[in-house]
Amino acid sequence: MQQLSAQDAQFLYIETGNNLTHVMGVNIYDPASARGGKVRFKDIIGHVESRLDSSPVFRRRLLRLPYDFDYPYWVEDEYFDIEHHMFHGRLPEPGDWRQFCIHLSRHFSRPMDMNRPLWDMYVIEGLGRIPGMPKGAYAIATRVHHAAIDGTSAMHFFSALSDKDRKGTPAIELKSVPRGLATAPTPVTVVNRALVSNLQSPVKLVSTLLRFSPVIWGTLRRSFGSDAARNARVPQTRFNRPVSPHKVFDATVFPLAELKAIKAKVDGATINDVVLAVCAGGLRRYLAHHGELPPAPLVAIAPVNARSSGRQAEIPGNNLSAMSVDLPTYAEQPLDRLRIVRDTTSQTKAAKAGISARLMTDLSKHVPAATLAGVARLVAGGRFTSRFCNLFISNVPGPQQPLYMNGARLVHTYGMAPLADGMGLFIATPSYNGEMTFNIISDREMLPDIEFFRECLEQAFAELVAAT
Repeated sequence: MQQLSAQDAQFLYIETGNNLTHVMGVNIYDPASARGGKVRFKDIIGHVESRLDSSPVFRRRLLRLPYDFDYPYWVEDEYFDIEHHMFHGRLPEPGDWRQFCIHLSRHFSRPMDMNRPLWDMYVIEGLGRIPGMPKGAYAIATRVHHAAIDGTSAMHFFSALSDKDRKGTPAIELKSVPRGLATAPTPVTVVNRALVSNLQSPVKLVSTLLRFSPVIWGTLRRSFGSDAARNARVPQTRFNRPVSPHKVFDATVFPLAELKAIKAKVDGATINDVVLAVCAGGLRRYLAHHGELPPAPLVAIAPVNARSSGRQAEIPGNNLSAMSVDLPTYAEQPLDRLRIVRDTTSQTKAAKAGISARLMTDLSKHVPAATLAGVARLVAGGRFTSRFCNLFISNVPGPQQPLYMNGARLVHTYGMAPLADGMGLFIATPSYNGEMTFNIISDREMLPDIEFFRECLEQAFAELVAAT
């Protein structure tokens, strides 16, 4: 019997009809290395079926309680059928990159079946006409609800499905998950646990606040000081509006070696700093083109892995913190932007601003489920989120060696993540085998010219390459 954590449950509570909170990984495969140069849909089903025991995510579903009077439970799906989680289609005409992006956007925008285990796979054939794609290339778009995994555990989830060679050798050590552990609790158990949790929560919450009172006081003093008050306002942009259900997607690929070369030219910079600098340059160019560039820096929220060790990536669920980063969209020179980002992130990481991740985690553990659900729905309305930031930027490092499935080589990996009212732009940058993809997720009303925004990111990257 396993209950969702507060951080896991919040992704259920903030979900709305326009803002679905699942993530989607998109892997492109070249069947030329597979036996006979072809992979059939039933081969993919068979491979996934052989790895079902590698993660509890595959077979467990949600048991959500009435009125959210306590956090939901994970229970074994007694009617699990893999063929109800795997689908097959073909890219429609004209079969080009734009059509592929539209196809992915529409699939990503569809709600998941919340009565079954929270994952599905959609195999898309017919990618051979897209420039740069191998002949016979196909995609596997895998959706998983954010309540089940975060970025780090998602990497482990996908790695467990992958092989390190065409022979089928698993890419990571596979550990079989014992069956039958996620049993449904009895009504008496549910009521008793809910009563204890709701009675103890206020006491534990006060205890945590007292324990961290020096940190909280320091944070409040900095947050409400005169300097902070002048600089705390987040500029309002086209991305700080309610999000529609019509999502859009585009992506571009950069060589990881060139990102590392840029990093090496600025002492103390990291790959993540380079990512933020590219995003700042792209946003500056895009907003300036539309006459919408604010004088103040745009603010991005960057998720941070809060796991204490790499082994914890095997544990499904969410263990995240986040940092707020000012993007120097006001700076004209590309290397100046990178230096400013380096200085900003180093200060943030040194915990000179904001409450620590440990404190926020401890606080969330002691908030009653009904209270968290109510607060989450209020925040999801967008009245407050637009004051926090303008966009999300997530950088999740991936494996740097070739991976396979059914003997087919994985050639590119892309990803899509959820938006929120008031924060209608997400730039995800997963890396794989010497390349990093910049994935743009927004909605059609906010970013009707998403191809132009992609070009702005490409030009910002080219500026950094030329400057170094």
